[in-house]
Amino acid sequence: MTELDLQQYNIRTDLALEAKEIAEQLGGGGPIPGIHSETTEDDGITITHLHVQNEQGSRAIGKVLGRYVTIEVPGLRKQDTELQDRVATHFAKHFETFLERIGIGKTAKVLIVGLGNWNVTPDALGPLVVENVMVTRHFFELMPDQVAPGYRAVSAVAPGVLGITGIESSEIVQGIVEKTHPDVIIAIDALASKALDRVNTTIQIADIGIHPGSGIGNKRKGLTQEILGIPVIAIGVPTVVYASTIVNHTIELMRDHMAANNANNDQIFGLMNQMGEAERLQLVKEVLNPVGHDLLVTPKEIDEFIEDIANIIASGLNASLHEAVDTDNVAAYTH
Repeated sequence: MTELDLQQYNIRTDLALEAKEIAEQLGGGGPIPGIHSETTEDDGITITHLHVQNEQGSRAIGKVLGRYVTIEVPGLRKQDTELQDRVATHFAKHFETFLERIGIGKTAKVLIVGLGNWNVTPDALGPLVVENVMVTRHFFELMPDQVAPGYRAVSAVAPGVLGITGIESSEIVQGIVEKTHPDVIIAIDALASKALDRVNTTIQIADIGIHPGSGIGNKRKGLTQEILGIPVIAIGVPTVVYASTIVNHTIELMRDHMAANNANNDQIFGLMNQMGEAERLQLVKEVLNPVGHDLLVTPKEIDEFIEDIANIIASGLNASLHEAVDTDNVAAYTH
């Protein structure tokens, strides 16, 4: 398979699953060397394990070598509390697997970093998770003899964003690491998606760290093991999508609708029918960018969605980090 450079198509996504889908489409639909992917379903919850195994696979999809787990749950839009509990349980179990794989034991110290701007709702995922996780490090420091078995030292911080603090989040976290000496960092951030269907319904876990702002084109100093000296597990949820993506998807839906109801579809859409998704998306961007209309968009129900997904992640983290918390009943530990 010929190596593909997704940057030339100006397709921005933080999800490894989407990057793989784009690369497969541009490459003719065949498997990508160096990428192993496995998908399972469980009553409305789709879980994809993706392993970028070598440099060839990394270059093909534009993602760092490592393991990615994507949990897709379209039903989260219905605010079904039973489904939310099931998602939190799945999340907890898969996150435990990540901890085990990188050798993080039951008593290892954890630092949770909630990235993002708490004043901007679509970017407030990280700070909201920090508000809801069980923080225990101070008990271990001040009264260790009174800590019950089954808990570990967990600290948490929401460092804000560069525009508020004037300091890179990575620099703040680096200072905390030097003083508190955690064994692993869990970094939580809002992501950008190329698919409207995945906004607020998808959780990605990755063992490769995180680069704040990368999905929307901002280049920031990352939170990675290379920079911080300890493993970094990234958790992200896509909360925004570009207007060009929505326009492109609408064109595709219109084309499919007309094809099903009109035999003269080619006369209506002409060259559009001969364009691939990436090519059509690039055309939409060329139209919207000069007039400043390629906006970042989020659903109007974002206030409710962001609270729900933050609670799912927080309760899942509580269950996976503390043995005393029942992984099969994480709802009991949701704030």
